[in-house]
Amino acid sequence: MLQKILLLVFLLLSISSYTQSNWQEFKKLSSPKKKWVLLHPFKAKQALIVSREALRVSDSIRVSPLLDGDYSGGKVDAFRHAFWMALLQQEIGKKAARSLGRVHEKENYQTFKKQQLEDGVVPDEISSEMDLFNNEIGLSLSEEGNNLPKSGLIYRVINAIDQGKLKIIKKDEKGNFLTCDDKIISKDSLKGKWKNNKCLVNSNYNQ
Repeated sequence: MLQKILLLVFLLLSISSYTQSNWQEFKKLSSPKKKWVLLHPFKAKQALIVSREALRVSDSIRVSPLLDGDYSGGKVDAFRHAFWMALLQQEIGKKAARSLGRVHEKENYQTFKKQQLEDGVVPDEISSEMDLFNNEIGLSLSEEGNNLPKSGLIYRVINAIDQGKLKIIKKDEKGNFLTCDDKIISKDSLKGKWKNNKCLVNSNYNQ
């Protein structure tokens, strides 16, 4: 009981140092991410800054000719996760970055159960597998405290994608999801299902 009380006091003292805007951001978080913030109170603010920057860069990559423009299961999706992890690791370390990535996938499962959208689609198991795989590749592309410029990280991630080191979800040229034996998966068959027969392929796959 004493340990729980001391932990609660520590967490309350940590949260009390947040600004009003930080507190508003905290209240909007899912329960898994709130738990992560409470366990990493001194890294949470920097993680938020890095996450916003990763999204900003990914949005720029999305409208550029560098990748496929696909934010949901495509190369831009793969880029977003790998770049996010690479940048996070430089700022808050591998262990904290990896745990935040895993927490994000727990949040996606909650989103699935509520049948809400993430990046325009309802999350599923294969998307989570893709994200976790690409997170690990991202962690391999940077080092804590190395402070490689963002342009260097962007180059590393795009180069890894071009070499097929990341994973994307197999689609045809019209954007239809495909099974591993190239059969189109109907949208109706995917509704309300966490597990499905989508197929992960290497990131240098072209329709």
